[in-house]
Amino acid sequence: MVRPAVVLNYIGKIIAFIGIAMLAVVACALIYGENTVGQLLLAAVITITIGGSLSWFFRHNQTINYRETFAVVGLGWLAASLVGTLPFLLTGYAGIADAVFETVSGFTTTGASIFSDVEALPHSLLFWRSLTHWLGGMGIIVLFVSIIGGIGVRANQLFRAEVTGPVSDKLSPRIKETARFLWITYVCFTIVLTIVLLVLGMDLFDALCHAFGTVATGGFSTKNQSIAYWDSALIQWVLILFMFLCGASFALHYQVYAKKSLRQYLKDREFQLYSLIILSATLLSLFGIAQAGGIEEKLRASAFQVVSIITTTGYVSMDFTQWTPLGKTVLLTLMFIGGCAGSTAGGIKVIRHLIALERVKIEIKHLLHPRATISQKFGNKFLDDSLVINVLQFIFFYSFLVILGALAMTALGLDVISGLSASLCCMGNVGPGFGNVGPMVNYGFIPDLGKYLLSLLMLLGRLEIYPLLLLFNPDYWRS
Repeated sequence: MVRPAVVLNYIGKIIAFIGIAMLAVVACALIYGENTVGQLLLAAVITITIGGSLSWFFRHNQTINYRETFAVVGLGWLAASLVGTLPFLLTGYAGIADAVFETVSGFTTTGASIFSDVEALPHSLLFWRSLTHWLGGMGIIVLFVSIIGGIGVRANQLFRAEVTGPVSDKLSPRIKETARFLWITYVCFTIVLTIVLLVLGMDLFDALCHAFGTVATGGFSTKNQSIAYWDSALIQWVLILFMFLCGASFALHYQVYAKKSLRQYLKDREFQLYSLIILSATLLSLFGIAQAGGIEEKLRASAFQVVSIITTTGYVSMDFTQWTPLGKTVLLTLMFIGGCAGSTAGGIKVIRHLIALERVKIEIKHLLHPRATISQKFGNKFLDDSLVINVLQFIFFYSFLVILGALAMTALGLDVISGLSASLCCMGNVGPGFGNVGPMVNYGFIPDLGKYLLSLLMLLGRLEIYPLLLLFNPDYWRS
């Protein structure tokens, strides 16, 4: 049975944490002497008050149970997205639908925007957009677990309800310790990338915001032209490396650290396929770049967009809608694949495709040898049929929701390419797509109802469908 008091207590703590994070945005406004200080401070105070009140009124000494972890994760993300709209609403830079879309896009690391001119926004709001990426990337709940995981909380349940992907054997059973390591790694990546971008010519503000967006595989930029604004080969190669690392499993990074061996990367089947897909797609995309340029320029452009799309970061170094049909088809395929399980990337995840492909091979063997008993393995472990079925169901349900979203978008007036692209890119947390939602345009033209529907798709994609859908099932709330 789900106990509302237990759930609301932890949601209150999450909301209060978001409010504390808003104080950094207030500091940013003060540093740049902006007139948004009062409104942003009010947003922070309101958020902290709501969160603190919930946590205080529903305080308890009870241990959270299995069902309640899904309520905390699902409702926690919804609550964070709602209070996260306050900086946009109170400063007057966005209406309700636009603020919801932009905030959900930030926390889910989608990177789709409704702003046609982000350079017209104050530094404080640009920083808030990037900060929502960074908080949502590794996961608000994972950070929550790493901080208070030992205070009467079944941290492992919260952690596993938050971390993406079907296989988690790379994780330590000491979940609080693991969560802290993941966030420490996340912070270290952010600091290192910020310093490197500073050295390569970005100012501190741009370097920090783009480090947030890269490590979180988010994609919000402080410039209308995204990474193309700097026209720097070195910046692009550095971002390619960091997007690649953050699209890989942070649990695998933990395993490399725990065993003190880089060979763990080479032994991991998902990482192998992830790397192979990127290499193959990069080489294939070389034939799809219509824009003129030398070999290095084409290779860099191809690698940048391939890594940016498969990791669902969404940064752009050129307008890929001008590529040939071959190049655009490669990118469209990568949008459907996504990054690795346990990473900050979105999408279906490489490991699910790998398990599904292995299942197809087994079914072919069954056709050739009907009486044979063939068990499916992943690495050195046999996979339960229930896990394989869950993977296949997820891929089907994910695809169904993308199609349903596309139908809704076309019903609201979008053309087929734009509607399908918007649905796929929001469900996969990619951001820029094709047609009228391409990298050089935005989602601002979509009707308000469409923005709410796409926001729901972003949340479904980020939470991998089930934790959010459970909240709408009456049986879930019964004993």
